[in-house]
Amino acid sequence: MRVPIRELGSDELARLYGPWSGRLPADAARLFANYRGLWWIAGGWAIEAFTGVERHHDDLDLEVPRVDLPQLRGHLADRLDVWTASDGSLRPLLPGDDPDGSADVVLPPGCGQLWLRHSGAEPWEYDVLLMTGDHDMWEFKRDRRIRLPLSEIRWFHDQVPYLRPEVQLLLKAQGLRAKDQGDFDVVLPALDRARRTWLREALSLAHPGHRWLAAL
Repeated sequence: MRVPIRELGSDELARLYGPWSGRLPADAARLFANYRGLWWIAGGWAIEAFTGVERHHDDLDLEVPRVDLPQLRGHLADRLDVWTASDGSLRPLLPGDDPDGSADVVLPPGCGQLWLRHSGAEPWEYDVLLMTGDHDMWEFKRDRRIRLPLSEIRWFHDQVPYLRPEVQLLLKAQGLRAKDQGDFDVVLPALDRARRTWLREALSLAHPGHRWLAAL
């Protein structure tokens, strides 16, 4: 069985696929200046922005709605090369590969992740996750009973959009790596009652018996 790319350690990722450049949220804000679609920062940077607690970052995770892939590719054209990351494999998505095609048409089956860089001789710049859902609703990819309006999954810090921490914790819950537990521990005291309740109910649906439920 192949190990998903996102489950490899940072050293193994760099050895197999090349290093990451260490981009910051401000870099992403400049990249997406004048972008007409929705985007936001996810992953560990979203946790750090919410809690103010510094943590280690292997890369910078961005997220856009999957349905906006053609718009994203148009925005990145002549700026960054786009590679599909799926099932342990990377493949360039060339500008001429059906630029207006939907994600279901142009991406490999099951692909929900893109890697961006300037060229094959340079480090990776951004890891882009493709959000399941549509222009109005976010859906949890592992259990589509769990949904939220897109307007409720983002918040802003220093004018940069981030994924809400309770949503990010739900996405981290399956892996339960040491850093995921660490993120849960620093976020939990800062969550208000409504957001704790949402996370508890979502976990109960998607991961019954999860060990975070007792703390929530």
